[in-house]
Amino acid sequence: MSDSRTTWREEISAEMEKHGETWADVVGCTLDDAELDRRFDPDFGGINGTPFTLWTARRVYFPGCYESCEWAASVPRHPCGEATEHVGG
Repeated sequence: MSDSRTTWREEISAEMEKHGETWADVVGCTLDDAELDRRFDPDFGGINGTPFTLWTARRVYFPGCYESCEWAASVPRHPCGEATEHVGG
């Protein structure tokens, strides 16, 4: 049986990679290091990850959730013509 637990740092890192960003790009975050590294179960069964908002110069990152499955999502920080898919759908 595999461990499906994750951390927000892992989830945010994966989302950052999609957009060519790294932790060096972070300008603000509502989570401290302990909260970023706290393990939780992102799968069905309830919301377990701590709510957060994280800002870079180009994007805003936040929790996505659908039927109690959690992940990090993001949107552009400034108008740029990029359409946003339904988050959580």
